[in-house]
Amino acid sequence: MSTSTLTHHVRVLAAPGDRHDEILAPAALDFVGRLAAAFGQRRQELLKERRRQAIRLAAGSPLDFPMVTSAVRADPTWRVAAPAPGLADRRVEITGPPDRRMTVNALNSGAQVWLADFEDATAPTWANVIGGQLNLLDAIERRIDFTTEEGREYRLGGQLATVVVRPRGWHLDEEHLEFDGRGGEAPVPAALVDFGLYFFHCAQRQIDAGRGPYFYLPKLENRYEARLWNDIFVTAQELLGIPRGTIRATVLIETITAAFEMEEILYELREHASGLNAGRWDYLFSLIKAFGHRTDFLLPDRAKVTMTAPFMRAYTDLLVRTCHRRGAHAIGGMAAQVPGKDPAADEAVLATVRLDKEREAEDGFDGSWVAHPRLVPVCRAVFDGVLGERPHQLDRTRDDVEVTAADLLSVRRISGPPTPEGLRTNIAVALRYFAAWLRGQGAVALDGLMEDAATAEIARVQIWQWLRHRIVERETVLEVLDDELAALGAENPWAALDEVRALFERTALAQELPLFFTPDAYTRHLVRHAEATA
Repeated sequence: MSTSTLTHHVRVLAAPGDRHDEILAPAALDFVGRLAAAFGQRRQELLKERRRQAIRLAAGSPLDFPMVTSAVRADPTWRVAAPAPGLADRRVEITGPPDRRMTVNALNSGAQVWLADFEDATAPTWANVIGGQLNLLDAIERRIDFTTEEGREYRLGGQLATVVVRPRGWHLDEEHLEFDGRGGEAPVPAALVDFGLYFFHCAQRQIDAGRGPYFYLPKLENRYEARLWNDIFVTAQELLGIPRGTIRATVLIETITAAFEMEEILYELREHASGLNAGRWDYLFSLIKAFGHRTDFLLPDRAKVTMTAPFMRAYTDLLVRTCHRRGAHAIGGMAAQVPGKDPAADEAVLATVRLDKEREAEDGFDGSWVAHPRLVPVCRAVFDGVLGERPHQLDRTRDDVEVTAADLLSVRRISGPPTPEGLRTNIAVALRYFAAWLRGQGAVALDGLMEDAATAEIARVQIWQWLRHRIVERETVLEVLDDELAALGAENPWAALDEVRALFERTALAQELPLFFTPDAYTRHLVRHAEATA
């Protein structure tokens, strides 16, 4: 495909790759271009509103449940759409990037759902973005079986997990595609690339296979962003002749502002909504971004901020109550542990996972996330014990739950000084993740945990917060930074230490906190236009 050919208002700027033409067909690009032209401006306006809201919170404006939508919350009659085929039972969901090996392993894992993650678990190189789309298409067509050079075979089994795709967030662009926007040529919003290409190629195929086009929506901050997605769904279905309401979407409640609008988000998406999910690290990351300037929101070592902390309990209890009141699934957080080869150590890992899932199941969640196939049986056993033959526990409406704004914001009750070990862990994890991400790897096993971008985000913003309030000294951070960079270089001779250090300094040590590390790092390091490649 020529990089200079304008194909139905979308220009491909990247070099062509193997089988890329199957995904980047003219009709598919036209479809994505139509979505970008119709909704790109609204997306920009909503991003501006995010910035305005951040300024208001920094200036001391209170955060509370919106008065203007009190009627929506008070109305007991409305419900979201009934569970779609393949989404009634969601007791175990496995997450991971849509690379070829993970695609086969996740689909075969025994989980009910696979979250094919183009967002936090994928470093958005062009090869990863289009390769992931090809893997999903091949999986639906059952032609993804392959054998590695070492002779290991990967074959799809009979009972496969339901595919749910997580596109990238609204804050990201796809700079390898541009469209004719109002102000001239502009990058296509990354969310519309991931959603649009998958929907164009796979929606009807999934329907024919007895499932449907299902999505996880990340990092929404308010009801207006949910409304935008709902309008996109309606338009996409109309353009391809898919019956309205076929799409289902689960929203990750992983920002503090979205926690105050859970019902409103479900309401905006109600004809397409299938549930809400509790995302731990991104939620804490969002809390620091919103209130990191305040001393009463100082967090201790992230390992000490567990899901049993009062403000986290308020968040998850409210999520379950909100979902079940409206007929939506409540999905619990990630078990990121990676079992190893030591049986004794593995037993301790599995015991930790079991306790976490028992808490979620007893609290009313209908299912939960795991990051590794060997955790699927543990999670399944826990939810089997609570659900039995039932597909969910939507009948547990949790009418006992009453959550106030103060409950969601009561961070001071768990505050404590960071430890030297906590500081070193945050720096080490951020550096090691950055090094892998810059090489195109978005899901990384670090110290027995499968980490993604959310881990690096909470690690680097905690360091920024501690520096801002002089809880740690800059000289101490720089000393540990030097030590951990040296250790990283010894462990990984391929690591681009200068780039890793510069990325850390820009995102963790700057006076003003960058909202995400990914946009700047993507533009500087992962964008490869065809002209530059040539």
